[in-house]
Amino acid sequence: MESLELEQLVKKVLLEKLAEQKDVPVKTTTQGAKSGIFDTVDEAVQAAVQAQNSYKEKSLEERRNVVKAIREALYPEIESIATRAVAETGMGNVTDKILKNTLAIEKTPGVEDLYTEVATGDNGMTLYELSPYGVIGAVAPSTNPTETLICNTIGMLAAGNAVFYSPHPGAKNISLWLIEKLNTIVRESCGIDNLVVTVEKPSIQAAQEMMNHPKVPLLVITGGPGVVLQAMQSGKKVIGAGAGNPPSIVDETANIEKAAADIVDGASFDHNILCIAEKSVVAVDSITDFLLFQMEKNGALHVTNPSDIKKLEKVAVTDKGVTNKKLVGKSASEILKEAGITCDFTPRLIIVETDKSHPFATVELLMPIVPVVRVPDFDEALKVAIELEQGLHHTATMHSQNISRLNKAARDMQTSIFVKNGPSFAGLGFRGEGSTTFTIATPTGEGTTTARHFARRRRCVLTDGFSIR
Repeated sequence: MESLELEQLVKKVLLEKLAEQKDVPVKTTTQGAKSGIFDTVDEAVQAAVQAQNSYKEKSLEERRNVVKAIREALYPEIESIATRAVAETGMGNVTDKILKNTLAIEKTPGVEDLYTEVATGDNGMTLYELSPYGVIGAVAPSTNPTETLICNTIGMLAAGNAVFYSPHPGAKNISLWLIEKLNTIVRESCGIDNLVVTVEKPSIQAAQEMMNHPKVPLLVITGGPGVVLQAMQSGKKVIGAGAGNPPSIVDETANIEKAAADIVDGASFDHNILCIAEKSVVAVDSITDFLLFQMEKNGALHVTNPSDIKKLEKVAVTDKGVTNKKLVGKSASEILKEAGITCDFTPRLIIVETDKSHPFATVELLMPIVPVVRVPDFDEALKVAIELEQGLHHTATMHSQNISRLNKAARDMQTSIFVKNGPSFAGLGFRGEGSTTFTIATPTGEGTTTARHFARRRRCVLTDGFSIR
C-alpha cells in the first residue's frame, strides 16, 4: 500500500472511531465555575501546592485512574480541540491535529513509566524510586498547544505532581478551555481540585512570575530558545525544549520511492510546524533527480524558476534573516498565493533545490517549504547535514540500506531523535514504535521526556538485609 493511501486509511479509521464516541457522556464543570483558573500567579500556585499535598498521599492505582479518566474524557473532544486550535492560532490543519491529539492521549506513558531500580549485595540493598517534585511550572507553545498540554498533564500527574501552566498568548482561548477541562476531569476522578491550574490572563510577565515563584521547584519549558534561556537563569531545575532544524539524508542505497513518500508525509504533516519535521533534504547526486520526481508524485510542488524561488524567499524569510511568523504553519497553497505563484493543483509541500547556505536550509521555517541540497556522496551528505542541524542535537532522519552508514550518522549527529527509513513523525510514535512526547528537551539533555523525567530519583539504603544470593 502506498504511503499516502496508508495515511488516508489511518485518518479514516480515527475519524470513524471519534464518530462512534460522539455520544459518550462526559462529566462537566459546575456551570459558571472556572475550574483551575485564577486571577494571579500566586493564587494559582498556592492552590496547586495545597492540591499536591493531598495528591501525594494517593496510591499509584489512584494516579492510574486519573490518567485513565483523562484519556477517556478527552476522546470525544478531539475533533473540537483540533478545530479550536486551528481557528485560534491559524496554524496547521484540523485533520493532522486530530491525529496529534489522538497520539498524545493514547501513547503518552502514565504511571507505568515510573520504574523502580534495585541493587543488592553483601552490604544489603539500595532502592531507587521516583517521587514527585511538587508543583511543576510549565510553558506551552502556540504551535502544538493542546498536544503539549495533554501529553505533559498525563506525565506530570502520573509522577504525582500538580502543574501550573503558562500557555502561549497566541493560543490563549483553547489553552484556558483545555486546562479548565483537564482540571475538572482530574477533580471528578480523584476528588482533588486545582491539580492543573493557570491564570485568566496568560502573559510573558505571568510566565516570569511563575518561573521565580518559590513554591515551583521544576520548570518544564516547551518553547523557543529565548524562554528556555530565561528559565535557566532562574536557578531552578529546568527541562527545556529548544529549537531544531532537522535534516534528512538520502543516499544512493535508499528505497527512493519510499524515501520520497516518507519525506513528503513528514514535512507536510500539520504544515511542518512540528519541531521534528524534515526541514531540509541532503541527497546524493546520483539519485537526486529521481528523488525530486518521486516527491512530486507524492504531492510536492517542485519550484525551479529562479524568479519564483526569489518570490518564495521574500515572503518566507524576513529582511532580518528569520522566518516570517505570519506564514508559520500555513499551507503550501497559502504560501504560494502570498508569493504570487500560481499552481494548477493543491500541493502538500513546496520543494526547491538550493545550496547549503540558502536561508531555506539554514533557517527553521516551520512551514511546508523544504530545500533539497545536492551532494556528491554520503560522506559529504553527513557533513552537510551536521552543518545544517547546527549542533542543536534535536532530530534528524536518514534513508539508506547501508547499516554502517545509518549507524555512523546516528552516532555523529547525536540528536535526541534519529529516524531511519521513515517519516519524521515516527520519532513521536506515529507509524513508529515507542511512546510519544511533545516536550523534546535537547538543551537540558533529557531528550524525549515522559513521566519519569518529571520525578526525583531518590535512593533508599538498607545495610543489613534483603540480599539473598
